[in-house]
Amino acid sequence: MKSTIKLLLLSGILAGSAACTDLDTEINTYYTEYPDNPIALNAKLEGCYYYLQNEAGLGRNYWEGVMLQGDELMGVCFGSSYYDNGRLFFPTTHDLRSDTPGVGQMADLMSGITYCNTVILELGGTPDSKDPLIAPVRAIRAFYHFMMMDLYGDCPLISRAPEEGEAITRAPRADVARWIEQELLEVIPQLTTENNAETYGRPNKWMAEALLVKLYLNWGVYTCGDVKSVTADTPNEKLNDCVAWCDSITDSGIFEVGQGYRQKFFPNNGVHIKDFIYAMNFDPVANPTRYVGGHQLDRFMTFKKANDCDNGPWGFKPSKSVAGAYILVPECVARFNLEGDERNLMILGGPQYVFDYTNNYALTDQPLMYQGQQVNYTQDFEFADITTFSVGEDGTPANIMKGYHLGKYPSTPEDFDIRDRVSGNDIPIFRYADILLTKAECILRGATSTRGDTPASLINQVRDCSGAPHIAEGDVTMQELLDERGREFICEMWRRQDLIRFGQFENDWGWKHVVHPEAKTELWRRVMPIPLGVMETNTNWEQNEGY
Repeated sequence: MKSTIKLLLLSGILAGSAACTDLDTEINTYYTEYPDNPIALNAKLEGCYYYLQNEAGLGRNYWEGVMLQGDELMGVCFGSSYYDNGRLFFPTTHDLRSDTPGVGQMADLMSGITYCNTVILELGGTPDSKDPLIAPVRAIRAFYHFMMMDLYGDCPLISRAPEEGEAITRAPRADVARWIEQELLEVIPQLTTENNAETYGRPNKWMAEALLVKLYLNWGVYTCGDVKSVTADTPNEKLNDCVAWCDSITDSGIFEVGQGYRQKFFPNNGVHIKDFIYAMNFDPVANPTRYVGGHQLDRFMTFKKANDCDNGPWGFKPSKSVAGAYILVPECVARFNLEGDERNLMILGGPQYVFDYTNNYALTDQPLMYQGQQVNYTQDFEFADITTFSVGEDGTPANIMKGYHLGKYPSTPEDFDIRDRVSGNDIPIFRYADILLTKAECILRGATSTRGDTPASLINQVRDCSGAPHIAEGDVTMQELLDERGREFICEMWRRQDLIRFGQFENDWGWKHVVHPEAKTELWRRVMPIPLGVMETNTNWEQNEGY
């Protein structure tokens, strides 16, 4: 959350956000040369890089629409509170609708891409400009295309500003994947290799290479022609290329998994975390505008009455609502089973104790008390209404203690009190630990091993960070690798994608198949529906299959 490169001007983001899906943006003014005012120039570029730093982009809507589809967290409500027309329920049960709020990122992604194209033109460039100044804009534009293609399948290729009256069409998913590949291969040589406070949160060479790694890892999914045909054994012709780019990042010598897992996600994280290749730099201190400068992850993951406890660092602030509506599914809890693994401490179950936020969130021996009793999270419980995942009214302590919680992105009292419940923990997008586990997966899938690495040696590098026991070479299976990814990257961006690649997206977990048993066979849900607003704007499009 640190104020390292906060030249970001809020006007750049808000102006971009207002564009919505209007892709016919008129450009009435062009720079004949680059602005000589570095603040104005940085504002233009930062507006591109941080376009999705809002509630609809990489904020609440994204986490609800994408994260809740995985086998990690589920959304519950308290009576009717937080049901909100199913905004948590439908992603959790794999029953997304085109008007579910978490589906709506497509409009922001399209608008962000258009904004990038506008900036390229304003800076005197062309859509495929080789200018080093424009290369980071092309890289972030490729990232926005990647996100859109990953979530929605066939999507528009907006590599230039459309002509007046030109209809926007969707390109096949495989064509978009190939365009992203070509775009990254072109811009990587033009991007800076610096990785410091000046480049933190901005696209540099390593961000683009990590994006290419992620693209190649999922290449078989994106190019198979029919997402319903994907299995754990879907062929991938890019496995050796993926390994080569993993090696490029490793050979830089810049990144490391480090020692100590939980501290990477504390509110004071930032450029000093050498595991972070690319992160969304949240800073509600420098930018106090709600839903732009910070995020609400801890608000939704913490105890429902954290503001009203008898003790604890958040104090007595009953006027500040705490959502507490994300709980862990039992299958996720069961994965955190390695002896001595620091990652286990993020799983909050059973009797709860006060964390000392002034001392690296160390666990104290002081019980966390609510209405005279110790907070005690229970995993075995009954819903008051399973058709809405209601645990019961929140006035009853036993109801709001149902379910285990996740303590990955802890807040500070100031986040909750004076910054209106938004937090400043930076959210990693690409991590070096992911590069190591990706290489391990590629080798398991048949890629040629390099540098003497084996799947076990790569997994053990990651485990060394959290003190987890080493795995023996003969014990590394595809399932064990998927489980390791589940432990390492819980509540980051990739679980839904991983489950699809491993052919496990339709598996039975939590209670989703109790209320939506059809989800086991609806393979078309591996892509999300086109949002209703986008469909209404682009009447020449067809909705994705099944929706």
